[in-house]
Amino acid sequence: MDYLKIGKATELSGRDKKIYRLFEMIPGSLSWGTFIFLIILSIFKPVWAAFFIIVFDVYWLLLVVYLGAHLWVAYRRLKVNSGVDWRQKCEGLERGEEKNLPPDCLASKGWSWKETRHLIIFPTLNESLEVIRSSFEALLRDGYPTEKMIVVLAIEERGGSEAKERAGVIEQEFGDEFHRFLITEHPDGIPGEIKGKGANQAWAAQEVKKKIIDKEQIDYEKILVSVFDIDTMVIPGYFFCLTYRFLTVERPYRASYQPVPVYHNNIWEAPFFARVAASSNTFWQMMQQIRQEKLATYSSHSMTFKSLYEIGFWSTNMVSEDSRIFWHSFLYYNGDYRVEPLNFPVSMDVTMDETFFQTAKNLYKQQRRWGWGVENVPYLMFNTLKRWKKISRREALNKIFIQIYGFHSWATNALIIAVIGWMPIILGGESFNTSVIAGNLPAVTRGLMTLAMVGLVFSAIISTLLLPSKPKKYHPLKKATMFFHWLILPISIILFGAIPALSSQTRLMLGKYLGFWVTPKARKSFSEESE
Repeated sequence: MDYLKIGKATELSGRDKKIYRLFEMIPGSLSWGTFIFLIILSIFKPVWAAFFIIVFDVYWLLLVVYLGAHLWVAYRRLKVNSGVDWRQKCEGLERGEEKNLPPDCLASKGWSWKETRHLIIFPTLNESLEVIRSSFEALLRDGYPTEKMIVVLAIEERGGSEAKERAGVIEQEFGDEFHRFLITEHPDGIPGEIKGKGANQAWAAQEVKKKIIDKEQIDYEKILVSVFDIDTMVIPGYFFCLTYRFLTVERPYRASYQPVPVYHNNIWEAPFFARVAASSNTFWQMMQQIRQEKLATYSSHSMTFKSLYEIGFWSTNMVSEDSRIFWHSFLYYNGDYRVEPLNFPVSMDVTMDETFFQTAKNLYKQQRRWGWGVENVPYLMFNTLKRWKKISRREALNKIFIQIYGFHSWATNALIIAVIGWMPIILGGESFNTSVIAGNLPAVTRGLMTLAMVGLVFSAIISTLLLPSKPKKYHPLKKATMFFHWLILPISIILFGAIPALSSQTRLMLGKYLGFWVTPKARKSFSEESE
């Protein structure tokens, strides 16, 4: 059995199934165990619990400062890279103008950027023509020679005649703009597949390999594959930036390449809570670009076709295909695989629907699906065990710890501060409530959290600086109100952060596996009163 293609415990049998199932229970057990332990401690040892809460609040304050510093550095890099003429940088490689390049990078070996082909795959199900068209128009505005692009619109058979009609319109409008344009139709009901993006893009990649790449004998080593969510609009210069990184990094075939997702396509139309949640995710991805050891592929990203072919394309039986492709590659190459940060943006959609309530519901389901990335924890642990004699153990164990810590923090930190922090006073009894520490606990917590609010203000400032130009139809004060909407962040990180993450971990712990849910893409604004 190819263990690197495993999606969940039920695909295994015997001892392997029991081990994998045990690993699936670990993240949820740790999160719930933390809550239960602190509640029990609040009942029987409330003083200990109170000291823990104070120490945790101090930790949270220091974490806010630490992450704020990373966010500022990430913001500066993003702004600098967005202003670089990446075409000129690529042409400078040909002229030998770039100094201090790694001796084993492709540019040092005489490779030209003109040799690099880009395969761009857009998986789609039922997104509107407006959304699809805007992503293709962005490719034309990027500036990279379109004759070096192979573009695939990957539709689903279950999308019906409407999906085919939309694909036909796109082909008519853009089919002649690229070296090759291909529409693929992923069959419905293939045994063992989850109905989701991973299966669709895997089918598309194999179809384009057979129908175009192999027929034209295009060198796998000279193709960069970008798999984009259908709402992804590249910022001009993206493909030159990607090509430059590919040509100048060491071991380019052992790397994926990750841009920063900024949710600007409909940022001015989206409701306040969806904007705050989307910007928070952007900030997290920006900070991860600074902490490369913590970086995994997310949403829209790129990798070499050579590596994609060697690992056997995307797995088709899991939800979090965007991050799984990295973990699959990391394990396949026994720890010798990484993500190279581009520190360059691509623009995507904020979750939005026709009503306030439906938008909130969709946002929660989107965050829960993102939280389902926890399925990679048992996958990583199980396959590290299976490859124990071959894999770089230090790298693997470090990645496992980072993943467990990250998902545990996601599900617990905000709830510890907002809810568990009050348990010593509520459950500690009369003797504790008359003590000095009980009297000081609320004041200390309030003071530390007030200091931590500087992180909220800083996030609001960075978010405002990143905003695209305001459409003329909005009042000049719209930008100011968007700044103050960040006051809901403490509520947002609970309702659209900790709770959906904890829900995903609980489902995995109980074996209630989550299916793939496609986030609806809407750009039609609803009434400001709904905000």
